Amino acid sequence: MAAAQGLKHFYIPEEQSIYLLSHKDAQKLKDWFRLCEEQLTLLGYRDISLIGKGAFGFAFAGKSPDDRELVFKFSRINLPQHVQDRLEEEAFMLSQVDHPYVPELFEFQRIRKQAILVMERAIGEDLEQYSLKHGPMPARLVVKIAVQLCEVLHALRKNRVAETERPIVHGDIKPSNIVFDSVAERVGVVDWGSSVFAQLDEKGQFIANNVMDLMSGDMHQTNARLGDVYFIGEEQLNGGLSSPRFDEQGLASTLYALASGQSSRFGRHVIHPNALGLPKAFAQTLSAMLSDDPDIRRKGGDYLMANIKHMKNIVFADDTPFKYQALIPCWTKASSKASSKDVDTVVYSSRKSFLRVEADNSTEDLRYINDAQFDRYYKNYMQGMGETEKAFIAAVGRLGKFPVVGGLAVRWQPEGVYIDSSLNLYNPALKQSFEMSVNNVVTLARAIHRVGVFKSCMFDARATLHVERDDISQPFVPAPHQFIPYEVSQVGHVEDKIRTHSYFEDGEDPDELLRLPDSMISLIHALNEIHHTGCIIFEALPTHLKIHSYYTLLDESKEETFSALLRQIVNKVPLIDGQGISGFMKLPYKDTRFFEHVARLPDKFYPRNPKIKTQ
Repeated sequence: MAAAQGLKHFYIPEEQSIYLLSHKDAQKLKDWFRLCEEQLTLLGYRDISLIGKGAFGFAFAGKSPDDRELVFKFSRINLPQHVQDRLEEEAFMLSQVDHPYVPELFEFQRIRKQAILVMERAIGEDLEQYSLKHGPMPARLVVKIAVQLCEVLHALRKNRVAETERPIVHGDIKPSNIVFDSVAERVGVVDWGSSVFAQLDEKGQFIANNVMDLMSGDMHQTNARLGDVYFIGEEQLNGGLSSPRFDEQGLASTLYALASGQSSRFGRHVIHPNALGLPKAFAQTLSAMLSDDPDIRRKGGDYLMANIKHMKNIVFADDTPFKYQALIPCWTKASSKASSKDVDTVVYSSRKSFLRVEADNSTEDLRYINDAQFDRYYKNYMQGMGETEKAFIAAVGRLGKFPVVGGLAVRWQPEGVYIDSSLNLYNPALKQSFEMSVNNVVTLARAIHRVGVFKSCMFDARATLHVERDDISQPFVPAPHQFIPYEVSQVGHVEDKIRTHSYFEDGEDPDELLRLPDSMISLIHALNEIHHTGCIIFEALPTHLKIHSYYTLLDESKEETFSALLRQIVNKVPLIDGQGISGFMKLPYKDTRFFEHVARLPDKFYPRNPKIKTQ
């Protein structure tokens, strides 16, 4: 039981790739997708395609008979009924919102037991995807998006659509829930699944229609949904009564993430809002909204909502590319055969235990929250972790959203941080955004003061081998055709044993739970003598074994031996006994980069007069 629980600590908590599912589960998912598409076609819709999936459901795009672009949301049928019913609640809440930046509800219907929410499709792509493509957003765009989102929040506070005229809280403002039309530079706020009627107004006063409402127990127990803990504020995370302040916090986190090229709010103490090249008043307001002090947060939110109409008049120069220097090397592989296919990157990170600090008592107070997002993100992942450590882990996780394979080894010592890396990006167009994301990983690592090691492997889930068995009494037996794939480097590398980065130099990993047979370890030792880079990870579940790998041979003359060793490793798979994960990573050579510790980046504001060019 302990082993099964421990497995949850190893993957950055993103939606699992279909290529990591067992054959049976993957087939069931594909069949269900096909059924959804067939049902929508029978209802008269066309051009159906899957566009997204989350903790609670799936979203498809399509067209109505009159050529309206629509989105169809289905709840996951394996969820409890009360969770599936949230889709109907989402449809109701969306029907209460009338704003040009919010796609409208088309209809809600049920086909047998399956509920379907049909809504207008927002034009563009979500801001998380936009951020991954373009990196940190120019100050001009950050402010323009802030203006539009503030207009939405103002409208939600003054809601006049609902019969009760109570403010509406979206509850999950984050980049992936904001669709951005880059041509018109216009936003669309989507995913209202966490939306509720506010219990408190922005002044902290109870909202009630009559005195009986004030006496109701419902006014003393939150109706809020959790939202994404990467972006929500402390009040929402700690189960406070729902308030428009929740969306202020989501807004501040979103703007900060877009301006800094991150996928969370956690790095704000190190990569400070004042360091992002934003206009000074705007940056300081954002800094206040992200403060640890609740009074400063409220004052910052009040200032933004009151003054955003003036901030939209800030004069900006034309957008220019960010100037930066890659802190550690990143390689692109445009000419590789792998670039002709999609790379479905998964990040495996071991040795997180030293990043964790003793949990404070406040985390115990969160146990009562019955929410799938809570279980997915917080309990099994970040509980007891400091803010900067969370930011570091989230930044490593962001790398997995790029088509990249390779690895990182980060070693903290009292004098600073040592980083070894092998990062291979399979889309040259994403190089700037990826390198700036890697720079964020380095900056956050420099702000962590511990002694320890963190290793992260990035592999292509499409290359994962799956071996299944009927029950735990049987061995895992690979199929005759199964083999561990590898590439041979097109660039010659000189063997240099002094610079070889060993699998074993840091000893056994305390976070790993699976002990491999000695004969297999001997083969991995033998691989270690051949100049190559890559990783191999064994993940043993009760009836499903996954072998994740990424290998590039750097000494072409040893290919026959290298290939034979990989075949022998597969042949030893039936000897694996137990459950858990065990992984080995080898970097191509020692090219360690050293960085001194740094507490936070220096302030950097947008120039007062952007028309004057600085030297």
